[in-house]
Amino acid sequence: MSTSTPLEITCAHSPDSDDAFMFYGLATKKLRSRLVNFRHVLEDIESLNQKATRGLYELTAISYHAYPYVADKYVLMASGSSVGDGYGPMVVSSRHMAADDLKGKKIAVPGVMTTAFLALKLFQPDFQHVVVAFDKILDAVKDHSVDAGLVIHEGQLTYGHGGLHNVVDLGKWFKSRYQLPLPLGANALRRNLPADIQSECSRLMRESIQYALDHREEALNYAMQFARDLEPALAEQFVGMYVNHHTINGGEIVPRAAQKLLDLGYEAGLIPHKTTVEVVG
Repeated sequence: MSTSTPLEITCAHSPDSDDAFMFYGLATKKLRSRLVNFRHVLEDIESLNQKATRGLYELTAISYHAYPYVADKYVLMASGSSVGDGYGPMVVSSRHMAADDLKGKKIAVPGVMTTAFLALKLFQPDFQHVVVAFDKILDAVKDHSVDAGLVIHEGQLTYGHGGLHNVVDLGKWFKSRYQLPLPLGANALRRNLPADIQSECSRLMRESIQYALDHREEALNYAMQFARDLEPALAEQFVGMYVNHHTINGGEIVPRAAQKLLDLGYEAGLIPHKTTVEVVG
């Protein structure tokens, strides 16, 4: 293809600090390309999952749980995964509660296509879910409109500020049960993009993550505007949890863990068909 006019690629991701950190090099034009020009769109992960079923964006963040529903249109990228290695989404409540007590309870969840929801269904199949915007879940637990809340993003670090209690950490459970990290979010590329464009997007994604890690302070300062009132030390802790060596390149372990997760979902009847995890870059 001609290199005179770069192809515009719409790059969609969540408006949170870890995504902002990893896209810093691209969003601020620190990294450039002759082949592609990125246009950034920020939306919550459940909206991105739903739009990926329609193949709306060329490059999009998705939940690993969403992959079986979009695998006909997208292939996963080796770079950009958010992985909880012994930690992850958690269920919190306003009173002390044992994990077994979640059975039959009303639990606020950030969306049924999120990986957090799949992990919770694998842990405890029997509960009543209520979909609540991810940044309103802690409030729903505090005002007792639900018995518990499934917390993703920064709420994993801030739930205790409101006097809430951790019932179960699903990343910790998954690691102890299967000796694997819990792959939560991935970046995906539309399959109909030319091979050279897919390759260039993969390179830029990997280099953007590496750039942020190499220029940590300035990337963190940029990410802070997406940190939803987190104090800097907590924002840095959160970014460190989800932008790590697994994020630069998932290697062999992240696809293996994702395959295990999706196979478990299929075997439990939570995913309608068996899906093979396919990665580029």
